[in-house]
Amino acid sequence: MEQEQIYDLLQQLQAGKKSPEEVMQYLKLEPEMQVGNYADIDLHRSLRQGMPEVIYGEGKTADQIAGIAAAMKEREIQNIMITRLSQEKAEVLKEAVGLEYEAVPKIGFVNRTEAEKKGKIAVVAAGTSDLPVAEEAAVTAETYGNYVERVYDVGVAGIHRLLHRLPVFTDANAVIAVAGMEGALVSVVGGLVQCPVIGVPTSVGYGANFGGLAALLSMLNSCASGVSIVNIDNGFGAGVLASKINRQSLK
Repeated sequence: MEQEQIYDLLQQLQAGKKSPEEVMQYLKLEPEMQVGNYADIDLHRSLRQGMPEVIYGEGKTADQIAGIAAAMKEREIQNIMITRLSQEKAEVLKEAVGLEYEAVPKIGFVNRTEAEKKGKIAVVAAGTSDLPVAEEAAVTAETYGNYVERVYDVGVAGIHRLLHRLPVFTDANAVIAVAGMEGALVSVVGGLVQCPVIGVPTSVGYGANFGGLAALLSMLNSCASGVSIVNIDNGFGAGVLASKINRQSLK
C-alpha cells in the first residue's frame, strides 16, 4: 500500500466516512509476502522509502518475475518496475501479467499509472551509445513523479554542444550525467551547475576503458565539488537518488 493511500484512509476515518474496522481491514498487510520458495516481497518499502520494491529482472526466469509481479499487483501496488529485462522475457510477461515494456532502458512495468510530475531533474548523456543507461535513469525518475528533461549526445569531444544547452540546467534540482570512455562529462557539468550532480559511468568504450572502470575512476577523481558517483551502468540507482534529492528540494 502506498503512503498516499494510507493518508487518504486516515483522512476518511477522521471525516467519519470509514469506520475503524474498515480502515483496519485495509491495513491488515503483513510487512512481507512470500512467493513460492524463491521470493519474499517487501510490502512496506513504500511506507519507508516512498517507492515500492523493484524487481531486478536479470538472473530471474520469466515465470519467477511473473509470480512476483502478480503478487504485488494483487496488493494493489502501482508502477511495479522490472529492470534489466530482456526482450524475450518481456514478450512472455506481456501475456502473463499485462507488462508494458520500454526497450531502450530495458524496463518493464506492471500496473502502471501516470504520476504527477513535480520539480525537475536533468539527465545529460555524453553519447548516443550511453542512452540505455541514461534512459534507465530518466524513466526511473519519471516513474517516481519527477519532471525530467533530457540532453543527449553532448560529450566533451564537441563541448560547444553542451554549452548552448546550459539554460536547461538552471531550474533543475539535480543533474544525472552519464558518460563512458574517460567519463570527463561529469567534471565539466559539475563545474557549470549549482545543483547536485550524480555521475553514472558506463561500460561504453574501447579496451582500456576496462568495461567502465576507467570512467568510474575518472569520475571519482573529479575536481568539481558537489559531485557523487553511482556504480557502472547503474542508471536506476541514479534515478532513485536524484528523485530523493528532488523531493527534499521541494519540501
